[in-house]
Amino acid sequence: MNDCCKPKPSEPTTSCCEVDQAVPSRPDYLLWISTAIVTISYFSYLLMSGRTDLLSELPAWLVTMTSSIYQLINKMWWGLAMAVVFVGLLERVPRELVISALGQGGTFKGIARATAAGVLLDLCSHGILMVGTKLYERGASLGQLMAFLIASPWNSLSLTIILITLIGWGWTLSFILFSMAIGIVTGFIFDRLVARGVLPANPNHTNTDSTPAITPQIMVLIKQADYSPNAIGKLLWDGLKDSRMVFRWLFFGIVLATAIRAFIPLDTYQALFGPTVAGLFLTLLAATIIEVCSEGSTPIAADIITRAAAPGNGFTFLMAGVATDYTEVMVIRDTTRSWKIALFLPLITLPQVLVIGWFLNQV
Repeated sequence: MNDCCKPKPSEPTTSCCEVDQAVPSRPDYLLWISTAIVTISYFSYLLMSGRTDLLSELPAWLVTMTSSIYQLINKMWWGLAMAVVFVGLLERVPRELVISALGQGGTFKGIARATAAGVLLDLCSHGILMVGTKLYERGASLGQLMAFLIASPWNSLSLTIILITLIGWGWTLSFILFSMAIGIVTGFIFDRLVARGVLPANPNHTNTDSTPAITPQIMVLIKQADYSPNAIGKLLWDGLKDSRMVFRWLFFGIVLATAIRAFIPLDTYQALFGPTVAGLFLTLLAATIIEVCSEGSTPIAADIITRAAAPGNGFTFLMAGVATDYTEVMVIRDTTRSWKIALFLPLITLPQVLVIGWFLNQV
């Protein structure tokens, strides 16, 4: 347990972890209600999917909403499952090793390595969010966290392959390079703001002049690891518990986004996404409203590129969802315990996204 979580004998039981053993925690109504809606909708559509006669008798909005939840869960389940495993593993990795892998926070090299790590992990946007919050808890700097989150969500191997098939190699590689550039620039700005005292630093961060070699530490961890079924089960359970905060906002986001899909036709958005300044801002607005996970945004963005002939709008749709997704904003707020940090994410990221989006529309 961190020292900040240990109350001093002469002080009341308050801590940076906001845990009060004397007061029982209240039920997380948002989590349980959202989970119930998602679960009931998923299995209802699973049982009714082959019954066209039954589906035809239901309201169209209800069919759209339940089918959308069913499709989204089927697309993102593996990313969320892998994220739970990664979070459980990171809980058992010493903070010093995490710092060694990411490099020193507050440096260009550290931010670049965090950006590369985000791109290499094959997880959906909310799976990456789970891992990112755990990296922050294990000592990553604020700039590294932001670079990791911004560069990674739709750059996973699976989604990259899908994008290549939909829009070709050229646009896909351009999008990856531009997203990495935004991640590095944003991470650098966040670390500079922390250094100047504008934003609070990560209380878990440790400053070291040098980082030890990674490979020997990894080999020691592998040899000392417990591979028994009980240990693996505990790892998965710990990962699931530590991911609870993300699941809360994720399931609420699924309910909200599928409700919007049910009552507002998607074709209405797509018809307005031309390669104009107005279309660019409408794309930004749509991404803010309907963004749920990278798997869902990828085909929509590809459709904007191919049907509306607006590659910049497609890029904006992918990237703006990362910066304006309320799930991400709320989780960052909960993780850093700072509204200022959470709101600075879109403030710093969106101008870069819009400028690059406008540029790509002119190409």
